[in-house]
Amino acid sequence: MERTFAIIKPRAFEENLAGAILNMITSGGFRIAAIKSLKLNEEMAEKVYSIHDGKPFYPKLIEFMTSVPIIVMVLEKENAIEDFRNLIGNTNPQKAEAGTVRRLYGLDKTKNAMHVADSPENAKKEIELFFTEEDMV
Repeated sequence: MERTFAIIKPRAFEENLAGAILNMITSGGFRIAAIKSLKLNEEMAEKVYSIHDGKPFYPKLIEFMTSVPIIVMVLEKENAIEDFRNLIGNTNPQKAEAGTVRRLYGLDKTKNAMHVADSPENAKKEIELFFTEEDMV
């Protein structure tokens, strides 16, 4: 069983889309091993998105991610990372395939409804930012 990390971003949380997104996740065969809602502070947002530090969109992304609460979660499934990236779709909602989370609920590359780990190493790192092994069910 592989684990991945995901965030339901502020816009989706604010627009009350979290339930529909969670339904898509569980209907896609993912098991939610841990989940919580919180409001990111700037320091934590910078840790999650450190890979983008220095890019032109980085300040706006940090501002957006700290604007309202989010939902963070650990998902489990065989081939979880690749399968989840396929379920949520391209970072750009206009380029995402029909029926994907980002196509259905995203507005643009920043306000694209979800963040997801892109590798086993990043999934582990991001999970450890928010959860301990004791948090997993």
